[in-house]
This record gives sequence, C-alpha cells and structure tokens, in this order.
Amino acid sequence: MKPSQSIKPISFLKTHTAEVVRDVNENRETIIITQNGEARAIVQDIATYEQTQETLALLKLLAQGKRSIEDSRSRPFRKVIQELRAELANPKA
Repeated sequence: MKPSQSIKPISFLKTHTAEVVRDVNENRETIIITQNGEARAIVQDIATYEQTQETLALLKLLAQGKRSIEDSRSRPFRKVIQELRAELANPKA
C-alpha cells in the first residue's frame, strides 16, 4: 500500500475497524490514524510490532556495547577466553 493510502482519519477506523484489522494482519501494513488532521496513532499487526521491538532491543545492545568500548570498559576477546580457561583449569573451590 502506498504511504498516502495508509493514512486514515479516526472516523474511518471507527466505521471500518474489522476491515482495518484484517487488512493490517493480512498485508502486514502499518496504518497511520489521524485526528483533526494530525497523526495520532499507528495500527500494525502484532508480528511487525514484535519484530520492531526485537530490532530496538538489538540496537540498544549495540549502543551499550559501543558506549562500553568508548568508556574503555571492554577487554579483548582472546584475553577473556584465556582467563576463563585458566579459571576452569584451576577452580578456587
């Protein structure tokens, strides 16, 4: 669907709710709902919503990793593996 076709007034949603939900789920489309000519809400299928949330979570992890590197709170992978192997070979129990 073209972006211009995915913008609907709230009155359309009120009178065509079942149709909107069916179309959103079948076509994995996102519809922008307007009120008084301004965008107010988004209607999208649950699979798209979940995918968006997973993507945001991954981006957040990447940003945290980048921040850790910038703040010198990271260590080289090889050094960490060496330390883990040494710890496993000589447990402090």
